[in-house]
This record gives sequence, structure tokens and C-alpha cells, in this order.
Amino acid sequence: MKKTVTLTNNINNLSYDFKILSSGIGPDAIDFQKLYAQTGMFAYDPGFTSTASCKSKITFIDGEKGKLLYRGYKIDDLAQKKSYLDVCFLFLEGVLPTDEQREEFDIELRRRSFVHEGIKNLFDAFPDKAHPMAMISSAVSALSTFYFEHLNINSEAEYKTMAKRIIAKIPTLAAFSHRRSFGLPLIYPDLNRSYTENFLYMIRAYPSQNLYIPDVEVKALDTIFTLHADHEQNASTSIVRGVASTGAHPYAAISAGIDALWGRAHGGANEAVMTQLELIGTIDNIDKFIKRAKDPGDNFRLMGFGHRVYKNFDPRAVILKNLLNELKDELDVDDNLLNIAQKIEDIALTDDYFISRKLYPNIDFYSGLILTALKIPRSMFTIIFVIGRSIGWITQWIELKHDKDMKIARPRQLYIGDTDKQI
Repeated sequence: MKKTVTLTNNINNLSYDFKILSSGIGPDAIDFQKLYAQTGMFAYDPGFTSTASCKSKITFIDGEKGKLLYRGYKIDDLAQKKSYLDVCFLFLEGVLPTDEQREEFDIELRRRSFVHEGIKNLFDAFPDKAHPMAMISSAVSALSTFYFEHLNINSEAEYKTMAKRIIAKIPTLAAFSHRRSFGLPLIYPDLNRSYTENFLYMIRAYPSQNLYIPDVEVKALDTIFTLHADHEQNASTSIVRGVASTGAHPYAAISAGIDALWGRAHGGANEAVMTQLELIGTIDNIDKFIKRAKDPGDNFRLMGFGHRVYKNFDPRAVILKNLLNELKDELDVDDNLLNIAQKIEDIALTDDYFISRKLYPNIDFYSGLILTALKIPRSMFTIIFVIGRSIGWITQWIELKHDKDMKIARPRQLYIGDTDKQI
């Protein structure tokens, strides 16, 4: 039996029936595709806070319970027991890899990590100290010129090749962006190194240097990649899907997602957290800044707290906090900044102001401390997000292409301007 909901217009007393679409888990959705045709009205939903723009099998979030699933698996289990490449395989194939599949996948990504030599010339054109996010966005867009055939994909095998190509090359482009920003010689991928280790090698090494990278550092960064892999229909993912709906090249869609991620309200938040911790300076100054955060007349915001979706603990923040506690000595974490962060969290978790507003620590609150301990420059923080999110973006792109209900993204508006003006 089909479930429906009846809406009544109290002005004209007309009623309209709409189907209810059932979800596997989480809220059901009212099918409003024919809302305008039936009622002559639009739904008004700024920021799409209550609108499901698509159907997806990739990621599920329960914001009230602080729950995050990738393909049905809890983020806690994946982050602790599996690698980022396991998660990439899971996103693309729908299942976790066997040992043999993991090895084959790893080897293929290593081989695909090299970029066309012509791409290097693009980096030469950027000015000194250009921001890495601007460079990687341009470089990913430029990849579409080298793999233009991906514009017309006709088989599942071609989808997978396209996806693995972008996943493999983004860390290389990210490392090139970093090195160009600092005027350092570019370092090619090392086929003997794993995905995450290779990225650290490419941003740290010098030509002919056989650089050793501790496993603990690789594990820490790999966990961050896993936690950033996908997060439902956030701003950058929605942009990727929106661009994809026009029939644009997949790498152009990814480039647009990178641009959206660059915003301080999105991927740039962990950089803002670190800047704020340094601004606070010492534990003695915390009360003063907490007071400012509570003052409605002060524009100051406490960064790293609250989330658009989570109304409970961000499960990714919990994982990073535990990881930070486990590795703080081995990673040489800044004790002063860590103490400030922990003190702020202690206050927020016991203060009615934060509790009543459900302002819990989010992933950005701790990721910056770990990235700083890994000696990754602050200008590269959002780039780290890009690397991790690349698998989510490209899997969302593929899912949209397989969706028979897919239409070009075209929201409507509530016009409130002038009418019938005369010249």
C-alpha cells in the first residue's frame, strides 16, 4: 500500500495528495516533484535544510544520535580497522576488499599516481605563494583536457577507470601545489610507497632523498582521509552533483567541488580553529573568549563547535580526539594549544549556553592539531580535505549518472522584487 500525505490549502480549501518515499534508515521524504504542477506553489527552503535533492546509497548521517555510516558500515569501525584505500574500494565497489583485491587496487593507484608532464607547465604559470587550493582546482580542471574521453562514459569499467585515475592523481597534484607555493622542486610519486605515505613523501622530500616516514604519522593522516571521505549532501558534494547534472566533464565537477570546499564555512574551518587557538594564547584567556562567544552583541564565534547536521557529538570528532590522546607524544603535538582546546571543550560540555544550543565539538576542532603535528602547513589543511573527499565526490558523480530520475539541477525562487515598472 502506497503511503501518502494530504496537504490542505486553507485559503482555497483544496487538498492535495503526495507520495511518501520510504528510506532504508532515517527520515522518509514527501515526493514534491509535482508540487508546483498540482498546487501552483513552490516549496521555500533556504539552504535546503529540509529538502532531499537525491536518493543515495553512499553515506548516512543521524545528526541526533551522532551516527555516520559509509555504505552501511559505522565510521568508528572503518577508521579503526580499515585503511583509506579500503574505504575507497568500498565506495566504488559496494563491498570491502579481500586481501588480494586490496593489493591489486593499491598497485593500480600507485601506477596511476603520475600525471602528464604537460601538467607541470601549468604550475610554472602560477605566481609565487599562490594558494594551493587555487592551484589544485585549476590542475584538476586541466586534467579534463588530458582525459577528455571521460566526458562520454559508456561502461561500468570506464566509470571505474575514470574514478581511480582522479583518486590516484589528486595527492600528486596536491603535493605539486604545495611545493610550487613554497618554491620547492616538484617530487614525483614513489611506486614503493603506499597512498598516504606517498603524499607525505611528496610534500616533504628533496630530490634523491630516501626519506623515512614513521608509520604513526601515516596512520594519523590516513585516518583523517577516511573521516573526510564523504558526508552526505554537503555544500561541495551538492555542487559536484549540480555540475554533473549539466553533463559537464567529471573532473570539471570535481574542480567545482574543490572551489566550494575552499570556503571558511566548509573545508576551511579547521584552519580557522588553529588561528583562534593561537589568538587565545593561554588557558588564562579562555574565560574572556567564552564570554565573548556568549555575547549576542559580539561577532566573535567559537570555531570548531556546532554542526549543520549533528545535534550531538560529531562521531568523527570523537575518533580524532581519541587518536590525538593516543598519539600526542609520538606526534609531538603542541601541548599549549592542546591544553587550550581541551579546556574549551570541558567548559562547553558543562556550560548551559553550549548544551542548550547543542554546540558540541566537530571534526575541525581536533583535525588542525593533528595536521600541525604532522608539520603540514596551514595553507594545506583544506587540501587534505580535498584528498580525502575525492572518493566521495567521484562516487556521488557516478551515482548521479546511474540515477534514472536525474535532472539538471534547477532550484526555483520566491520573487520579492518590483513588478510592472514603466520606463
